[in-house]
Amino acid sequence: MVIFIAVALAIYALFNFYVARRGFQALAAVPTARTVFLVLYILFAASYPAGRILRGLAENVSTVWPDNIGAIHMVVMLYGLMAVVFIDLVRLVNAVLPFLPKTVTAGPGRTGVVLFIAVAGAIAITIVGGAWNATRLRVVELEVHMPRRAGSTDRLTAVLAADLHLGSIIGSSRLARIVQGINALEPDVVFFCGDIVDETIRPPQEVRLSAVMRTLRAPLGAFVVPGNHETFAGLDRTLACYRGCGLTVLQERAVRVAGAFVLMGRRDPSSLRRGEKRLPIREILAREGIDDSLPVILLDHQPAHLEEAEAAGVSLELSGHTHAGQIFPLDIVNRRVWELNWGSLTKGQTQYYVTSGVGTWGPPVRVGSVPEIVRIRLLFDQAPRRDE
Repeated sequence: MVIFIAVALAIYALFNFYVARRGFQALAAVPTARTVFLVLYILFAASYPAGRILRGLAENVSTVWPDNIGAIHMVVMLYGLMAVVFIDLVRLVNAVLPFLPKTVTAGPGRTGVVLFIAVAGAIAITIVGGAWNATRLRVVELEVHMPRRAGSTDRLTAVLAADLHLGSIIGSSRLARIVQGINALEPDVVFFCGDIVDETIRPPQEVRLSAVMRTLRAPLGAFVVPGNHETFAGLDRTLACYRGCGLTVLQERAVRVAGAFVLMGRRDPSSLRRGEKRLPIREILAREGIDDSLPVILLDHQPAHLEEAEAAGVSLELSGHTHAGQIFPLDIVNRRVWELNWGSLTKGQTQYYVTSGVGTWGPPVRVGSVPEIVRIRLLFDQAPRRDE
């Protein structure tokens, strides 16, 4: 972990140095402006690490401002880096095969200022638009046909939500709007697929979380599986908070719901100790004394190893974690990492849905992705048992 943090900080510092240096050079014709730019850039770049360090040294210290400034700076750094790399590539090509007009190359001072203003303006517009987009919660409608092997239930309405990341950046007021949105959909049951909290959450925020969660209305219950950020926040404390506000925690557990289906939750890989493995799906079901007379819905925060659910005969797997990339072009990377980055997939008789989540991690910005809650209409069809 120490090596990982050191490498991550080194890369972060290198990227920021590159962007800051190019911005400083672009403003060579305006000495006062470039001095102001350099000072502000350094302060903003230092905000996020400073917030983390302060939180580690004193638990009760508020880090809202450094966390928010630092998170926004991540977007500035990302798009600033993309811009300066592109500009430098153009300059390199022009040095070999000149194609830029002399009006651009003859006055580098003026060109630098114009480019700086253009890039800064584009980044500012992107951040404002992305911040607005991140607060516009969409409702996705999903219809899933489930084999009715037992019971008389014809249909149920479930709501899926994940990745709120309640903490120093996203507050309880956002959670309240999300809970109101869920209640408006009149669900029979609610599924939370992890990362409800961020590692920045503090006990006072947990108290407010509990108060808001108690307003959730779901006759058949609200269930949660932990994600990686629950582990980072302190798993035992966080799960105790969830139980205290009426959520049923499913971690390597399975329960019957309304005599219509089995709901199972898996342990997030982030909570595993070295050499430890998650229990196989069938082993969890057997341990809970559950046979295959009911279809199984699986909650698993990270959509990894999808073949495990298919091999175990799971009818529906629900996941989060990916944020659908959250910020372009990270969504392109995400699609290379995950077999299913966002949306629906069917493998054999198993259906999958990965939600883009309701919140954000790091920058409270979404570019190229949308926040969502998912209303799932579970339709139980008459179907023969697989062994018939």
